[in-house]
Amino acid sequence: MAGAIASRMSFSSLKRKQPKTFTVRIVTMDAEMEFNCEMKWKGKDLFDLVCRTLGLRETWFFGLQYTIKDTVAWLKMDKKVLDHDVSKEEPVTFHFLAKFYPENAEEELVQEITQHLFFLQVHQSRLPPNYERTCPGLASELITNTFYGDYDPSVHKRGFLAQEELLPKRVINLYQMTPEMWEERITAWYAEHRGRARDEAEMEYLKIAQDLEMYGVNYFAIRNKKGTELLLGVDALGLHIYDPENRLTPKISFPWNEIRNISYSDKEFTIKPLDKKIDVFKFNSSKLRVNKLILQLCIGNHDLFMRRRKADSLEVQQMKAQAREEKARKQMERQRLAREKQMREEAERTRDELERRLLQMKEEATMANEALMRSEETADLLAEKAQITEEEAKLLAQKAAEAEQEMQRIKATAIRTEEEKRLMEQKVLEAEVLALKMAEESERRAKEADQLKQDLQEAREAERRAKQKLLEIATKPTYPPMNPIPAPLPPDIPSFNLIGDSLSFDFKDTDMKRLSMEIEKEKVEYMEKSKHLQEQLNELKTEIEALKLKERETALDILHNENSDRGGSSKHNTIKKVPRVSFLYFEIF
Repeated sequence: MAGAIASRMSFSSLKRKQPKTFTVRIVTMDAEMEFNCEMKWKGKDLFDLVCRTLGLRETWFFGLQYTIKDTVAWLKMDKKVLDHDVSKEEPVTFHFLAKFYPENAEEELVQEITQHLFFLQVHQSRLPPNYERTCPGLASELITNTFYGDYDPSVHKRGFLAQEELLPKRVINLYQMTPEMWEERITAWYAEHRGRARDEAEMEYLKIAQDLEMYGVNYFAIRNKKGTELLLGVDALGLHIYDPENRLTPKISFPWNEIRNISYSDKEFTIKPLDKKIDVFKFNSSKLRVNKLILQLCIGNHDLFMRRRKADSLEVQQMKAQAREEKARKQMERQRLAREKQMREEAERTRDELERRLLQMKEEATMANEALMRSEETADLLAEKAQITEEEAKLLAQKAAEAEQEMQRIKATAIRTEEEKRLMEQKVLEAEVLALKMAEESERRAKEADQLKQDLQEAREAERRAKQKLLEIATKPTYPPMNPIPAPLPPDIPSFNLIGDSLSFDFKDTDMKRLSMEIEKEKVEYMEKSKHLQEQLNELKTEIEALKLKERETALDILHNENSDRGGSSKHNTIKKVPRVSFLYFEIF
């Protein structure tokens, strides 16, 4: 029972001792964080918590910023957080920003996180004028491994920056270049910086930006004693007085090493130069809290200005040593990664080449298979064609054999025809010889007939003379015969008497008829033989003409045929023109 009471008392005491907290939201350039802070925390407690969370050791450049009635203010380190003129509505919002800028970013910014935070703040501040000269380079450095990593042509293709506002519109309007042309130009610079690490790209960005006139300058509106409106610029090098229309070139500058004292009284601000011969510069601000802010910035920048010109503290030396070691380690790591990347790219190129070759080989194999299939189809077609050709060859061979046989037959027929032609020509020659012989015989018979005719005329003349003689004798007186009467002759033999010097023939009718019949018979036989011979000649001519080969005719043959067609004279016509043999019929009166 006593133990339970003691435990309740201890629990209640713990509950009473638990501190009250409030929520704070810290907004950085690329993140937001929330913390539970104790009510008694001062600004330094919250600031150290944020720096530890970020891993930031170069804390003297940064601060926690808030806004009071449109006026910027910074959280004081020695004052409670809630004692500041901030909104009490949770979460209480502060912006973690760079309050002071280095003179030389490459030498003063040691940690990579410090460089990155400065890069983000400078980039988002969009430094005005004179930006057109360096903006393309800044944008190029900006995109190099900062937001997109190392350049990779397979990933960073055309149009990948279309949604990014890499350049202010006022810069784009200064050039006769479209956003697409700017994108192409920036991509080209991006490709040129391939292989550069992010921290190197950011440092190159800061090195270019720190040369701009408005880099790290905080501007405040002031008035001099005469009431002229001016601008006061506070930066790492000193205080500068500007014309409101020209924020680039100051009218008067007060380097930190030439300022003896800075103070303000209400709205009046006093700058006392180190050289007492130079007049004190006084001006008035619009609000008291503006003078407080100016004084904070002046004290911080002056302290850093003097600090840079002294030897580094032990802490800074350790940080730089660690940074060098880290940089060397990262350099070795980057080199190793670069080698690995190069090897990987080579391996990828080799792989791509192998894949390309494999694809090419597959395509070649596919083409070879297709070619093989086409070859097989072609082979089948060729086989079919070969078979058809072979069959056609067999048919042609058969036809050639038949043609050869037909040629042999034609040759044999031609030989027989030649032989028959030769025989026919021989028969024609024989017929011509026979015709000549018959013509000679006819001529001989004609001569004989003429001779017989002449003999008949002579016989008739002798008969007439004999008759005349007989008449003369009959008219004379008759004398007795002196010789005896001769014996009678055969009936078929003509008789004749010789009276005085006269001879008298006595032909009978029967003899005359017999002689006439023989002559007629011979005439008929001759006519039949002549007709039969003419028919044989015509038949031979027809057969010879049928067997005649036109292509073998000579010029004389053609001329002979033309003469024959015109009815010219030939040996046959000559034979036809031979006069027929006429047989005389002897009549003995």
